[in-house]
Amino acid sequence: MDGSTDDAVDRLEGRRVEPDGESAHADWRTLQPLDLSPILSAALDAFYETGFHGTSVREIARRVGVTVPALYYHHENKEGLLIALLELSTSDVLSRAHAAAAEGAGDPVRRLANVIEAIVLRMTMRSALAALEGEARYLSPENRQRYRAVRKGIEQLVREIVEEGSATGDFEVDDPAETTRALLGMCQSIPRWYHAEGTLSPEAVAEKYVAIALKTVGARRAPL
Repeated sequence: MDGSTDDAVDRLEGRRVEPDGESAHADWRTLQPLDLSPILSAALDAFYETGFHGTSVREIARRVGVTVPALYYHHENKEGLLIALLELSTSDVLSRAHAAAAEGAGDPVRRLANVIEAIVLRMTMRSALAALEGEARYLSPENRQRYRAVRKGIEQLVREIVEEGSATGDFEVDDPAETTRALLGMCQSIPRWYHAEGTLSPEAVAEKYVAIALKTVGARRAPL
């Protein structure tokens, strides 16, 4: 296939959210509307409303307005839709987290504050997509391993920053690994309670969680 055909297939199958590369997330605080294919958009809505287990392929096809065989032409099965959305989600937040960390280069306090802010903004502004991570338990062992490999990148980045801050004396942390898991755990819980129509804006939630994160690592000063 030529390049234009490749692009068309990618868009039909929902492989692209935004342009690839770190430059796409240079402004990591800004989240544009997701550019999902109609199939993935319908799957996201259905999974968010009734969960992966409670959603049928027939229901997704009905929402899109296509036949079930037509849906299977683009995605092998229902799990294929879920892993596509999960990989899209985790890759997006990892790219944004790296851009946020890079902006704070040389200051572990700023790096951690930026990364937590980036994660929380994504958890609040794209809460439906973020909530899908709870459905990862339905993945096959092979797909679960693929998903965990991408998620591991986020954990490694945060742990690296926590260890850096501990080494420089900016943080007071006894166990960087457990502290990292605690920080990410609190962020991952946001989709369970956050609602866009609530009183807190995404920016306000991010500000609160950055303050909590810095207290958790025992930050001895404010970000530079």
